[in-house]
Amino acid sequence: MLQRFETFVSGITACYKYIQRIKAMEMTEFGLKGTHMMCIFLLSRYEDGLTAAVLCQLCAEDKAAISRTLNTLRDQGFILSEGSAYRAKWRLTEQGEQVAEKLEKVIEQWVCIGGDGLTEEERTSFYNSLERIATNLRENSKGNE
Repeated sequence: MLQRFETFVSGITACYKYIQRIKAMEMTEFGLKGTHMMCIFLLSRYEDGLTAAVLCQLCAEDKAAISRTLNTLRDQGFILSEGSAYRAKWRLTEQGEQVAEKLEKVIEQWVCIGGDGLTEEERTSFYNSLERIATNLRENSKGNE
């Protein structure tokens, strides 16, 4: 059991570090940081826009971090909001959509690199297992928030 814990935590931590490094590296072209990548990616996936509250959930970030990210993206012309304050829906501008298109290609490339050597069955099993583990951990840690 302890070996499984060590392998799991080491693997997840290493993947997270590489993902952070890749996001930072890819976002410099746009004058942005890695933290902005997920907001642009998610806003590109939801045509009707997303509120800051929903972005907090989807990005697993707190309100302050999302607020800073949205302000930066707005100030640089990548997003705009409709509505007022925290309930406003955020959408990509044309400039933001151009960045999102480029990011989609980069994401596809890195997902292929990360999954190189896996069969489709292994890939499906991995993602199903990862989702189940995340759900179990989230549900069992709710009382500790």
